Amino acid sequence: MSAHSSEELEAVQAVVDRVTSWQDGATEGTVEEELRRGLGEVGVSLDDGEVTTLASAIEDEHGAIDAAEVLGS
Repeated sequence: MSAHSSEELEAVQAVVDRVTSWQDGATEGTVEEELRRGLGEVGVSLDDGEVTTLASAIEDEHGAIDAAEVLGS
């Protein structure tokens, strides 16, 4: 996984927190779609693997996750 600046990670965390707050009951694929949409809104580009990893963590944890930890940054 690629390294991200602290500003990028902060923006990613904000998106992750937003998606996590409503992900319970979301249909399959919705979490990943919303992550992609949110990342676009904040102007941060992650590769497909990173987005998939974050989406899986959100779906698996059902709670707060640390984006930097999940991304290995």
